[in-house]
This record gives sequence, C-alpha cells and structure tokens, in this order.
Amino acid sequence: MGHSKKNAAKHPGWKKPPLEALRAPAGLDLATFDRASTPGWKHGKQAGEDMVTRHAAELSELQERLFAEGRSGGSRSVLLVLQGMDTAGKGGIVRHVVGLVDPQGVAHRSFGVPTPEEARHHYLWRIRRSLPRPGYIGVFDRSHYEDVLVARVDGLVPPEVWEKRYDEINRFEERVVEAGTRIVKVALLLSPEEQRARLLERLDRPDKYWKYNPGDVDSRLKWPAYQEAYQAVLDRTNTEVAPWYAVPADRKWFARLAVSELLLDALRGFDLGWPPADFDVDAERRRLLAT
Repeated sequence: MGHSKKNAAKHPGWKKPPLEALRAPAGLDLATFDRASTPGWKHGKQAGEDMVTRHAAELSELQERLFAEGRSGGSRSVLLVLQGMDTAGKGGIVRHVVGLVDPQGVAHRSFGVPTPEEARHHYLWRIRRSLPRPGYIGVFDRSHYEDVLVARVDGLVPPEVWEKRYDEINRFEERVVEAGTRIVKVALLLSPEEQRARLLERLDRPDKYWKYNPGDVDSRLKWPAYQEAYQAVLDRTNTEVAPWYAVPADRKWFARLAVSELLLDALRGFDLGWPPADFDVDAERRRLLAT
C-alpha cells in the first residue's frame, strides 16, 4: 500500500493527515486566517461529529495503555495545551473530546489570575507543578502562554520582562519533551463576529448566565492587541519540538474533530503496548483456583 493510501486509511475523511493540515506554518498571518474554514477535512458537520464518536474507542484504549504504562514504571505522558480567546471552545473540547477517555487518567488544569502564592514565584512555577505525571493526559485550559498574552496586552509586566519569556518557554517545553511528555499545542482561532454571537447567546439564555463574564467585553475592546500578541506567540514559539496547531474555531464541531485527531495522533505515536506481568501468571492462576 502506498504512503498516501496508508494515510487515507489512518485518517479517513481527510485530504491530508490532520497533523499536516493543521500545523501552523512558518509565516502564518492571523490577519488573513479563515476562522470558519475546515482545513484538510473533506466532508461536513455530521460526518465530522460521527468521526469524533468513532474515535472514542481507540482514544479510550490508548489512554488506558498509557495509564497502565505509567503505573508500571513508564515515563511518558501527553500534555494538551488549549489556548484561545474567551468563548473559543476550550471547555467544549474538554467535555466532548477529552471526556471520551477515563477521567482517572486525565489531569485537567485551568490557569487564571495567579493566586497570591503563585504570584510570589516565577511564572512557570505553577506550570511545572501541574505537568502530567507519567501515564496521564494533562490538559491546560489556558496555560503558560497567558504570561505572554494577557501579561503583554494588559501591561502586567514591562516589555523587557515578557520579551524574554518566548525563549524561556521554548527551553522549558524542550525539557518537558525530553522528559517524556508529548506536547500538543492548539491555538483555537475565533473570529470577533463569532465571539460576539456566542457572548450574546449567553445573555439570551438564563442557563448560560453563569458562563457570562462582563470582563469578556473588556477583552473584546483589546482585540487588535490580542491578535498581535497571538501572532507573536505563533511566530516565536512554533518549534519542531513543540509545534503549534492552528485550529479554526468558528465551527465548534470542526475544532472538536481537529483536537480529537491531534490527541489520537499523539497517543498513536507512542506505539503503546500493555505492560508485561511482573509476577508468575501460571503460579497466580493456581493460587487463585485453590481458593
């Protein structure tokens, strides 16, 4: 079977492998990026939703194999970094994609305003403490990139401070990967029009009031500055060791499909087996039958 046919079998419904279709290319210009597009996907919404459902069994089994490996002395893990503007769909991805696997093997962390204790330490201190243990899928809903996004836009630290952080983050991620963690960085790229529609929906529905934050409007007023900050992140931290994947987020179903494919690829890349028994199986069978 040729290479293209193998890829087609592994990624049905895609014109090219998702890692290739979604990887942020060097020189990606956010000003012209189509946030309603479905790069690489050949079909529509229903087929995309069906594909996520089809991924469930394989994701679940691979996650269990990873968890078993970690319990047996392994050192590998996965870190899924979800970064995007308010309403970009980070929570939905956690529920609808990460939720397909056993929650006991998931370590989820959302990074908001630093606590007083966190603020007393280096900005990466709380990140290091939250990295997934061996065998786990870690999920960062927002991440260390807040310290070159919000910190930059809101002037929380001087430019000479946040300017140094891009290289610091690259070195940090390189060490994390060397220790056995596969990092999947997803930039959920939402249009301002779609964000407005999602925020209005929260105001139109009493069951969504709890999700509405008046501060989201304040962030919208800084949209150009945030896009400039995101552009710098993609330009300066899109490395071979920990590349960025640029996922259009206007269509929730596509963002969920894209992340499910990226997570599946990360787990497949480990070529996970089941840990061998560290005891005499036949002897234990005899003991058990004798009870």
